[in-house]
Amino acid sequence: MLRVPTAAAGPSSAIDASVLDEEERRRMAAFVRDEDRVRYGFARTALRTILSARTGEAPDALRFARDPCPCCDEPHGRPVLTSAAAEFSLSYGSSLVLIGVASVPVGVDVEPVPDPGAAERLARMLHPAESAEVLVVPPQERPAAFAVLWARKEAYLKGLGTGFGRDIAADDVRGDLPGWCVTDIPVGPGHAAAVAAGSARARTVVRVHHALPEL
Repeated sequence: MLRVPTAAAGPSSAIDASVLDEEERRRMAAFVRDEDRVRYGFARTALRTILSARTGEAPDALRFARDPCPCCDEPHGRPVLTSAAAEFSLSYGSSLVLIGVASVPVGVDVEPVPDPGAAERLARMLHPAESAEVLVVPPQERPAAFAVLWARKEAYLKGLGTGFGRDIAADDVRGDLPGWCVTDIPVGPGHAAAVAAGSARARTVVRVHHALPEL
């Protein structure tokens, strides 16, 4: 498993709307806040650029769809490429964009550390062992401890393709998960991040892009 941190020179100049499809441009234009619009456009441009390098397809030729959800068989499962072969996952939050590419199903997630009240409330919804791990630490340390577990949880559920259609208390992501490898990604203070790959031997490339100044 390989991590490749990458600093972007400038978010606005790194957005190339010409490579985006009609739906991506529509979604980008719909954001009310400039920072949200820039973050989304940056993330989608970066994703297409990285997948283009991986597949040999031009960035604007890549086409996306959704696998059936394992929980309900509706078309809102893991995102997939219809125009080329590559497994990928995208997450962004605050000033960071996280992209994972692998030869097996993969999920990535980056999370800002929440406020203490949200951390304690949401921690009680996790697997009992995870919840106990968060609530046993001193109150001032709980938000960071929760963010680590939440990032691991979301990365795993993205990799499965279920999202929150699967009970978040069903799996303990601190240890072994059959057929999966979940790894924390250092992204600096104020955030937690993780990657989940559908094989312990998979080579996964994860790029961390600094999309925006701290908001």
